[in-house]
Amino acid sequence: MEIILSGVASGMAGGLAFWLQLPGGGSLLTLAPLLFIFAIFYFLLIMPQQRKQKKWQLMLSELKNGDKIVTSGGLRGTIVSLKDDALTLRVPPDNLKLEISRASVVSVTPAEEGK
Repeated sequence: MEIILSGVASGMAGGLAFWLQLPGGGSLLTLAPLLFIFAIFYFLLIMPQQRKQKKWQLMLSELKNGDKIVTSGGLRGTIVSLKDDALTLRVPPDNLKLEISRASVVSVTPAEEGK
């Protein structure tokens, strides 16, 4: 045991020697910084991402014919027809019809009522 401790003390300051000096086990006080870091990550990273995901899912569920959309690839067009997992776009200037996945829709501009 003395050989291990002397090797650890000379080679790696802290490491194994720290764990050998701990009495009996961990307590809530030793876990508090870890729990605090997890809480910060949850409130700053995880929760906002979940909100964004729910908002995006709601937008996809409310798509309808005539909506103008922008895809993740930058295509801009008007929805002509909807299917379960795909939709057909009419893309100007030649009124080209393209079938794309719903997951590629980034943003929606509602159809103008007056035109």
